[in-house]
Amino acid sequence: MPVGATVEKDKNMPNILIADDEKEIVKLLKIYLETDDVTVFEANDGVQALEIVDKQDIDLALVDIMMPKIDGYQVIKHIRQKDKYIPVMVISAKVTLSDRVLGIDIGADDYITKPFEPLEVAAKVKAQLRRLNTASQKEMPKNTVTAGGMVLDLEECVLQKGDEKTELTKAELKVLELLMSQPKRVFTKEQIYESAWYSEAAVDDNTIRVIISRLRDKVGAEHIKTIRGLGYRFEI
Repeated sequence: MPVGATVEKDKNMPNILIADDEKEIVKLLKIYLETDDVTVFEANDGVQALEIVDKQDIDLALVDIMMPKIDGYQVIKHIRQKDKYIPVMVISAKVTLSDRVLGIDIGADDYITKPFEPLEVAAKVKAQLRRLNTASQKEMPKNTVTAGGMVLDLEECVLQKGDEKTELTKAELKVLELLMSQPKRVFTKEQIYESAWYSEAAVDDNTIRVIISRLRDKVGAEHIKTIRGLGYRFEI
């Protein structure tokens, strides 16, 4: 679908943005995704991607990081400023741990490295859309989580300890929300994957360790305990 005019949305057909400067990748993904009754919007640079996001009612975005004019990181940040929650799946040739952590930090729901299997990407898109539909049918979560004398503001992405406020990244917020929701309970790495990112492929053990380490610096190491061989729990 060209950038152009706004398209009236069919409620039964999700709108998906594919933003990648490699036109062959966009064309390939479009072929696989359009078999599932979705409308695909194509962008080959960050400026086109932002224009589509602002003009169309997008339900899910597949975003490359290394795009001309405006990179994928800026596109994701712009998407996260929208009132509507739009799942974002990164598709990138950047494969280092720091790249993955940065992608997750700024709000990506999944991180897929190139080269990839188109059928697997299509399956992940279906799973994200199913979760989105399920979530929309549920009651909205409360705006704060309280535990151990701390208040986690889910809207402002801020942790308050007494008079001190600490800003969190999106990834830190997701993990801390899970841990603080049930103090003393041990959460396995698999449960953290499922609750925070939905997909085990989005992150790995090293990513989790980096985020836990940063949370300990912000929350206090005594509040996040490692249970060897099992996972992590929040101590009050």
